[in-house]
Amino acid sequence: MDFETVDAGTFGKSLRGIGLNLLVREVPAFCAVLETVFDMKSYQVTKDFAIVTYGDQVFQVHADGTFHSHPLLGLLPEAGARGAGLEIHLYDTDPDEAVRRGRDVGMHVLQEPKDKPHGLRECYLLCDNGYAWVASRPL
Repeated sequence: MDFETVDAGTFGKSLRGIGLNLLVREVPAFCAVLETVFDMKSYQVTKDFAIVTYGDQVFQVHADGTFHSHPLLGLLPEAGARGAGLEIHLYDTDPDEAVRRGRDVGMHVLQEPKDKPHGLRECYLLCDNGYAWVASRPL
């Protein structure tokens, strides 16, 4: 599927399994961080929406305003952490490189890269939308 040209109906009908849709304040800025820090790719980026890929995984990003009549909108805080409790694990990302890049774009390092007993080297980065991104690689 060509994510740069696919129409909304075709894209929506293609989705299967578990989906991830992140609500953010500014879609283009958020996508730029994902591309810079985690080597993700963004498609059809507008102020309201983007399709994002990480390897062969696909997810969506929507601006808050697109949820004008959605029940979640009333639960979003105006300031502070929004994604509290959600960890987005990126198992194919070098945590040391992610921390370096993350600092360059202003992400908050919650945990420096560390070898963990479950067999992964991980770091925790917090984006300005409150999501915890866990970059990891096998030891």
